[in-house]
Amino acid sequence: MIKVYRKTATIKAEQFDGSEEMIDKYHVRCDTEYMFSDDQLEYSMGPYQIETLEGFLNIGVGDWIATGVNGEHWPIADDVFKQTYVELPVIPKDVAYIIKQAKKGDYKLGWVFNATYLGIWRVSVGNWIRTHADVFARAWLDGYVVEEEK
Repeated sequence: MIKVYRKTATIKAEQFDGSEEMIDKYHVRCDTEYMFSDDQLEYSMGPYQIETLEGFLNIGVGDWIATGVNGEHWPIADDVFKQTYVELPVIPKDVAYIIKQAKKGDYKLGWVFNATYLGIWRVSVGNWIRTHADVFARAWLDGYVVEEEK
């Protein structure tokens, strides 16, 4: 029987722009001997190659460079990347604290929402959670990035 799965790991990714900075950062090979004119260049092919665990793979401008938990890199075509990945939600520092403490205390997501409606948290935190319930749930389940202080 076929079952349905979702990815559980987060990755870091950066869209490749062909700049010298990115070529240096990711040790991308650029073989100009095989350069094509724009009308001959297939989107996913090109003169760029990035070293992966499977050897060197082609990468085109606009593709994404993913970085795994052990620092390994691999290319992902832009259309595949957009269908597969979404950015982690960005949440306020105080809200991140609630998630961290609640999980540390082995509380469940439902308890946190209930506590929010009962007014246990500071008004500003409770209001944020109530007005961003979907974002809060995503952050709880998938992870999050704490917004930079202004």
